[in-house]
Amino acid sequence: TMSVPDYMQCAEDHQTLLVVVQPIGIVPEESFFRIYKRISAVSQVNVRDSQRVLYIRYRHHYPPENNEWGDFQTHRKVVGLITITDCSSAKEWPQTFEKFHLQKEMYGSTLYDSRLFVFGLQGEIAEQPRTDVAFYPSYDECDTVEKRIEDFIESLFIVLESKRLDRATDKSGDKIPLLCVPFEKKDFVGLDTDSRHYKKRCQGRMRKHVGDLCLQAGMLQDSLVHYHMAVELLRSVNDFLWLGAALEGLCSASVIYHYPGGTGGKVGSRRAQGGSLSAEAGNRHRPGKDGISLLLCALTSNGINADTSAEIGRAKNCLSPEDIIDKYKEAISYYGKYKNAGVIELEACVKAVRVLAIQKRSMEASEFLQNAVYINLRQLSEEEKIQRYSILSELYERIGFHRKSAFFKRIAAMQCAAPSIPEPGWRACYKLLLETLPGYSLSLDPQDFSKGTHRGWAAVQMRLLHELVYASRRMGNPALCVRHLSFLLQTMLDFLSDQEKKDVTQSLESYTAKCPGTMEVITLPDGLKLPPVPFTKLPIVRSVKLLNLPTSLRPHKMKSLLGQNVSTKSPFIYSPIIAHSRGEERNKKIDFQWVQGDVCEVQLMVYNPMPFELRVENMGLLTTGVEFESLPAALSLPAESGLYPVTLVGVPQTTGQITVNGYHTSVFGVFSDCLLDNLPGVKTNGCTVEVIPALPRLQISTSLPRSAHTLQPSSGDEISTNVSVQLYNGETQQLIIKLENIGTEPLEKLEVTAKTVNTKEKLYGDFLSWNLEDTLCQFPLKPGKIATFIVNIKVKLDFSCQENLLQDLSDDGISVSGLPLSSPFRQVVKPRVETKPLNPQESSKVGDFSHVKVRE
Repeated sequence: TMSVPDYMQCAEDHQTLLVVVQPIGIVPEESFFRIYKRISAVSQVNVRDSQRVLYIRYRHHYPPENNEWGDFQTHRKVVGLITITDCSSAKEWPQTFEKFHLQKEMYGSTLYDSRLFVFGLQGEIAEQPRTDVAFYPSYDECDTVEKRIEDFIESLFIVLESKRLDRATDKSGDKIPLLCVPFEKKDFVGLDTDSRHYKKRCQGRMRKHVGDLCLQAGMLQDSLVHYHMAVELLRSVNDFLWLGAALEGLCSASVIYHYPGGTGGKVGSRRAQGGSLSAEAGNRHRPGKDGISLLLCALTSNGINADTSAEIGRAKNCLSPEDIIDKYKEAISYYGKYKNAGVIELEACVKAVRVLAIQKRSMEASEFLQNAVYINLRQLSEEEKIQRYSILSELYERIGFHRKSAFFKRIAAMQCAAPSIPEPGWRACYKLLLETLPGYSLSLDPQDFSKGTHRGWAAVQMRLLHELVYASRRMGNPALCVRHLSFLLQTMLDFLSDQEKKDVTQSLESYTAKCPGTMEVITLPDGLKLPPVPFTKLPIVRSVKLLNLPTSLRPHKMKSLLGQNVSTKSPFIYSPIIAHSRGEERNKKIDFQWVQGDVCEVQLMVYNPMPFELRVENMGLLTTGVEFESLPAALSLPAESGLYPVTLVGVPQTTGQITVNGYHTSVFGVFSDCLLDNLPGVKTNGCTVEVIPALPRLQISTSLPRSAHTLQPSSGDEISTNVSVQLYNGETQQLIIKLENIGTEPLEKLEVTAKTVNTKEKLYGDFLSWNLEDTLCQFPLKPGKIATFIVNIKVKLDFSCQENLLQDLSDDGISVSGLPLSSPFRQVVKPRVETKPLNPQESSKVGDFSHVKVRE
């Protein structure tokens, strides 16, 4: 039984000559494969003085039992042997040459010719001219390797032509031998060799065999004729196994005619039949090769040099693309009748799939592949199983069945780490698992999952990610474990059950205890890059709002309160076009300002999607534009908390435009940089604000007690305080105001103005007076210094013509405003609206009141 299937078989392999290249003795693997690569590059040779092309198929390992099927299909027969050996001294030469002969005996029954390439031997032995041995000083000094291979192939062709002519000649008096496959030999013992049935069987099998030889010799038309005749003869005697082989040969020849570029996937690797001749190959006559040249000329004179059939005749015998598949189905059905032909059946299915892939007939191709899956072979080794599933995966990929391809590649990956393997190949397993990702619509870039709806089967994707984590752990790479677990938690969060969320986070914490998760790109040995996985869902951010500074710290544009205000309002322009771009929203400049050196705040509305308390150990702002010191915060969000306000703070160290790009977190031992551009559905009122230079800070205290009542509501743009004093009419009292510089910048300017507010609009008087000379002498006021400012309060009221004033005064008293201060620092406030002076006629009224209450 043929035991080892060749999953790389394709229909055009039927026209190739099989040459095995093997080392003898101890040959460095690197050196062997360097020479093997040069040898295998000579895969097409134009036959001299002919339009035919010989195709060679090289193998560095070929099981001898497969060679026994060479009569059944001649492309399975080892016809050439090339051996490579190291030989450094003449003493080693006899033993080396003996090993060469032993190697030839392994394939001796089928070999046409052989060669021995010896590297390292110099001297008398190396100088002797030999046909079957080539000597080279070293692996670097062997320029004639390709030339020797071409000569070797010419010798193979001569033997092939001789055998073809011998088998093709109709010798009426001679008895045609019965060709058999190995398992048939015992079945034909004792049969009547003179019966008509037996003779037809012999004729049909030989005719099929001659068709194989014609195909290998580059005579496509002759092979088609022989295959057709073989099919008729074998069908008449129900010789199903060989009938299947004849049908497959017919299919192969037709495929070669229709698809000269080949079906093996390497486009352009084969030349069309009857292609242009190589001038060098056609005109070369080397010294010492006269015998070969004369024989070639003799063969040419006998009319065997070329396939000169007209296209009409070729098309008549050639199958159509549709008929090729029908004949493949018929051949495979005949193979299926023999359990010992499982490998032949499997390879025929693979060849048909490659043809159907070119014909874009995916559904029919899948039927052939499904049949191949269920073909029973002997007990395969783990390595053979891996190869089988990998090839099935590649074939499904070629016909566009991506999920099916991923399924078989995943099985191959699991086979790499089967319990029966002494040393499981976890690296190979991991590599194959990575190759299955596209088939399951899975990408390892988290940004692909934030752009739209989820694609693929989440349950299968989660299983695959778990397998990647497990393979990473068995490979001893905890950083990969953390990266894949982070990706699983971030992208599959919506599909995880509550228990799975707990299990994944516990596993993640155990891995990050040894290897914390980072934002670095992980590069695998094969060059694949794994991007970082920021935890944008732990917690989920719904809005980002930059906050204005507290009222006492807000900067105000400096202007003289004593001068006339000029309106700087711009005209209002209506536009129906509204920009909805998130990018424009991010870059929108905010109308307030931040100050260098002052603590600034950004408010985030977040919620915890986990069924347990979420601890964020390190959360801070990510900014660009100016140097910014982020002050990290630690959060503890209750389970499924809903929207929860979080304020992140920081201090700008320089001036300019600052943009809040996102935030960073540390969750479950994974450090994440979360950019706002990658967060879907986040609302913001703009993330760019101007940072102005540091400003002075002034603290004011007075000698009077605070008032329990507010004089009037604040407008929000000013700072006010209320003190209270009770005076009799005509009484005077001093108000001492302390001005302390609590900032880092000196105070250089002070302006004072006053206004009297009378809510009842019944009284008017001049209450306040001061002298700034003593105070201004202390300016500029350096940080930490205190200046005093004295205000004299004198009550001087006219109570005439105020009949009901007593009741009003006892209810409300008289309110006098405080001292708005104007300076380059922040406590500059806008003046309150001046009250209209009272009617002079009303002021002349007289009242008999002894005192008033004044709130400052």
